[in-house]
Amino acid sequence: MADIYELSIVLNLRADLSDDELAELRWHLGLGPQPGTLRIVPEFPIVVEDHSGQPVIEDHPVPLLGQHGDAWKVDGALTSVLLRPADLEKGAWALTARQEIHPDQFDSIAGLLSWLAGKADGRHCPEAGTVRLGWTRFYESDRFEPLVVRDGQVVWP
Repeated sequence: MADIYELSIVLNLRADLSDDELAELRWHLGLGPQPGTLRIVPEFPIVVEDHSGQPVIEDHPVPLLGQHGDAWKVDGALTSVLLRPADLEKGAWALTARQEIHPDQFDSIAGLLSWLAGKADGRHCPEAGTVRLGWTRFYESDRFEPLVVRDGQVVWP
C-alpha cells in the first residue's frame, strides 16, 4: 500500500504575473529551466548525512508539479500545462496540472498552492478568504475532495 494522492489543479490566473514569477512557475510545472533565484517557494530542506555521518539540512530545489508521463498509482497521465487561451481576459493564464503526490510533500507543495491561490482570478473564489484550485483523491478511492486554500492555508484531505 502507498500513501499517494492524485492532485488536480484547474485554475485561471490573473494577467499580472511578472516575468520572474512566470519563469519560476514554468520550472515548478516542468516546463522550463530552474531560475537563478527562487521566490515563490524559496527553500527545499532535506536531511542528509554529512561526511562524518551526522544529519544536516541541505537545500535541494525540485519542481513541485513537474511530473510528466505515466502515472504510478493513480492511472493515466501526469502533466502540467500553462497557456494563454484566446477566450480568457487579455493576458490571463490557464493552468492545468495532474500530479501524484505523497503526504510528505504537502508542506512544500502548500507554499506553491498558496501562492497560486493569491494569483487566481475571481471565478475561483466562491466566498471571501477561500480559493478553489481543483481536487485531490487518494489513489484507491473514487471520491474526489475539493482542493481549497482558505485564509492562505491549504486544506489537505
